[in-house]
Amino acid sequence: MDKNQFRKNAYDMLALVRCAVNGEPVDPNLLAEIQPESLFKVCQEHILTACTAYGLESAGLKYPEFTQAKEKAIRKNILMDAERAKILKRLEQEKIWYMPLKGALLKDWYPRLGMRQMSDNDILCDGNFRHRIKEIMLDMGFTCAHYEEGNDDSYCKPPVCNFEMHNELFRPTHDRKIYQYYSSVKERLVKDEKNNYGYHFRTEDFYIYITAHEYKHYTDGGTGVRTLLDTYIFMKKFGDSLDWNYLNAELKKIGIQQYELQNRMLAEKLFASGEPLTEEEKNILDYYIFSGIYGTIDNSIKHDIEEKGSKSKYIFSRMFPTMKQIKVYYPFFYRHKYLIPVLWIIRPIKGLTVKRGKLMTEITHLTKDKK
Repeated sequence: MDKNQFRKNAYDMLALVRCAVNGEPVDPNLLAEIQPESLFKVCQEHILTACTAYGLESAGLKYPEFTQAKEKAIRKNILMDAERAKILKRLEQEKIWYMPLKGALLKDWYPRLGMRQMSDNDILCDGNFRHRIKEIMLDMGFTCAHYEEGNDDSYCKPPVCNFEMHNELFRPTHDRKIYQYYSSVKERLVKDEKNNYGYHFRTEDFYIYITAHEYKHYTDGGTGVRTLLDTYIFMKKFGDSLDWNYLNAELKKIGIQQYELQNRMLAEKLFASGEPLTEEEKNILDYYIFSGIYGTIDNSIKHDIEEKGSKSKYIFSRMFPTMKQIKVYYPFFYRHKYLIPVLWIIRPIKGLTVKRGKLMTEITHLTKDKK
């Protein structure tokens, strides 16, 4: 699928999603132009297949691949909810404070079950109990996909349950202002009333957090159009009751006030008002469309090079990570600093074996302008 075809199918997807979340009728002209196979591929890239399926079904169209994706999304949401309840119960028993994050809450504000597909569930927990949490998860039948690599530990259980247990919301290697803002996150949390160790953000702080989280992705590898849909769904539910004086002051503190406005206005045009996009907005939307849900390696490398100032500085930083990066991604070597030269040898070998695809993409990006 070339770039123009991908964009056309992405616009079709956005139109169907808009109808699905607002309960609007689908334009017959749009239905006449639908290319199910191509549309499906784009929806999968943005994890909006189930939501698009609802839009298609509202117009009387059922395609097997879309129906199957919707049914899987519903099943996964139900299973993840049940498993999360068990995990939180164990954390209560162990007297470990916790807070479910992002999609685990956002999905319940969508109008239909399964509309917001879930890849995993994120839970913020007391970082002092990281090892004990690992023991709990293993005892509950999970396998550990990674541990002490960054600010979360990942656990999986067949058939569909994936949980990321966070000890902090952002890494020291992320945006400095955002990292510092959330370095003492518990001070910003509100105690739940119906349990002993659960916490939550007040509504405004939840919005600031999801905006900061998406800004992190947007300025790294990129983020998909579901980011815009999440913003619209949140605003549809809470927009009229938000304290915008507080929001704007806090967003300004962490340097994302302009990004939030851009994100919210674009979401409003796409899913509510239907106003035509300006050329600048079309270019921004293109960035979302071609980033996919988790961004691209190309975007990430491009942003890193811009941040470092040159390709040579970028290459040096990749070969010799800073102590801050080592502390986050390689805690064993940070604790045993005399072994850091061994890390310089291990990383290229890992790149050539375990992460060969990513390394080749990186090399291609770094050399493609040389002719």
